[in-house]
Amino acid sequence: MTDQPLPEQIIAQFVQLLSVERKHEFDFTGIPQPGGVGRVFGGQVIAQALQAAQQSVEEGKSAHSLHAYFLRGGREGEVINYAVTADFEGRSFANRRVVASQQGEPILNFSASFHREEAGLEHQAPVMPDVAPPEDLPPEHEQRAGMIARFGDRMTEGQRALFLRPRPIEMRTPGQLHWMNSDPKPPVAHSWFRTVARLPDDPALHRAVIAYASDYTLLGTSVLPHGLSWFRGELTSASLDHALWFHRPARADEWLLYATDSPWSGGGRGFNRGSIFNRAGELVASVAQEGMIRRRRKE
Repeated sequence: MTDQPLPEQIIAQFVQLLSVERKHEFDFTGIPQPGGVGRVFGGQVIAQALQAAQQSVEEGKSAHSLHAYFLRGGREGEVINYAVTADFEGRSFANRRVVASQQGEPILNFSASFHREEAGLEHQAPVMPDVAPPEDLPPEHEQRAGMIARFGDRMTEGQRALFLRPRPIEMRTPGQLHWMNSDPKPPVAHSWFRTVARLPDDPALHRAVIAYASDYTLLGTSVLPHGLSWFRGELTSASLDHALWFHRPARADEWLLYATDSPWSGGGRGFNRGSIFNRAGELVASVAQEGMIRRRRKE
């Protein structure tokens, strides 16, 4: 058995993963996830695209929203190229368009809007859900280890390795995670998340990490009413689009609550919404995503 990397090593590698390299003024390259298997995680492509867009904007303007369409699944083990177009550069706002591609084939269309900070009218409609604090919840790796103990004999070696791979984002969830669901339940889920070690004091990086984490658990919310699970091979799914609005600065290495709900599914698609709160109950970001969800046909 190989030694597990330290949390600080995991985060150093994670920061490198999200640090895209500038090749030309508006062309960037993102490295692959070390040890990645199969399809690239959608949150990684969104975060790298955001980082490319953020590097192309003048200092003083911060991303306040992004919209992305997944065109096809990316392949692990290959670099991703990010071509940025500067569509608008105003005094208060700026807009960037990004196409992510592998070997000349687009995999993601992405746009982001940037805003220079200013004072304005304030209100907050959603109230932070009353859930157990993260300190009172078991770490996700304990839940995953329990699933391995119960169902590991049904998994391939690759699935087991992916399931137990050290993750840069620590999550703690009240009740069962969506991939453990077997009974129909309301399409509502709550998860605390933060990085497993402290991040550098770079607000752009923290926004990228929140964008990365916003793709966790979201699509699974629309499956909860149907009592189906990817873990048991009952579903085929893929994210179709993803939208994220940043409302206030937040640190991704401090606990944030991700509250998700799914008001609708049908026609092979599921629609999901998310609200991200800090420990003070302030709304940090809002998320929306639609994904393909299909019952896997039995052979």
